[in-house]
Formats: sequence, structure tokens, C-alpha cells
Amino acid sequence: MVQEKRLIELRKVINKKKPSFRRVESWRYKRVKDPWRKARGIDSQTRKKEKSGVKSPTIGYRTPKKVRGLHPSGYVEAKVTTIQDFRNLNNKQHAIKLSGKLGAKKRIALIDYCQKRGFKVLNLGISQREIESLEAMVETPISDMEEEEFIDVDELEESLGGK
Repeated sequence: MVQEKRLIELRKVINKKKPSFRRVESWRYKRVKDPWRKARGIDSQTRKKEKSGVKSPTIGYRTPKKVRGLHPSGYVEAKVTTIQDFRNLNNKQHAIKLSGKLGAKKRIALIDYCQKRGFKVLNLGISQREIESLEAMVETPISDMEEEEFIDVDELEESLGGK
């Protein structure tokens, strides 16, 4: 874990030094768009990798393999839409991103389930006002419920309209 934190810091340093790769002469002509394209001209300084040419994407700008694709917090991101998506996830390795298609009611149920299991939720995506309005609709607030009052996974799936 200590080495991973060091590698995440190293990734930050590498990304700060990395130039924004722009297509050659995209700043000069409107017809040449900005996204990177490999230089192919016969006299191109960029293709020849001369000092006066534009920087090209090369393998040297790549981040360390162990932290490639990780969230800046050090967790592996896992997108979740239903309770079934939690089956192969570990709260020590994975951080949860809730699907944007979820409504407030299902989102609250999933957030509660995540926090009970000790998962980190990256995008709560719901305001405190929405939480309070939904808690007012329910008889007892979610935060005041005892552990015994929570329903198990199968009952939760059925109430959310699962299989």
C-alpha cells in the first residue's frame, strides 16, 4: 500500500510534466483540428524528433503499471447499478461509482447498502435536501434505523423491482 501511494504521487508528477499533445500546425490553420495525429511529412521536424518540433506521445510518458487506471484515491473504480453488482467486489480494493441512470429512491438504498458494507462511494450524486425529503416520506429516517431493521439482500432486490 505504501508503494502504491508512492506510485500514485509519481503518476501526478509525470502527468504535470506531460505536455498537451497537439497536432502539428493546428494553431496555424483553422482547417487543421487540434487532436493529435502522427506527423507524416517528409521534412517534418516533429516526425524526425528534432528539438524544434512539437512533442510526440511516446512510451516515456506512460504511468507506472501498478497504478494505471486507478482512481486518485488508490481504489479500483466499479460501476454499480444493482445489488448483484456487489457480488465480486471487495471494500478494500474497490470504490463504487453509482450509475447516473438511478433515481433518488434506488440511489439512497444503494448508498445505504454501500456504507453498511464499508465501500467508498465516489459519486453520491444526491443533495442533502433530496435525502431529507425522501426520509420524510419514509416513516423512520434511514440514519436512525437499527441494524436489525435493515432488510436482507433478497428482500431489497424485490423492493427495488429486481428479479
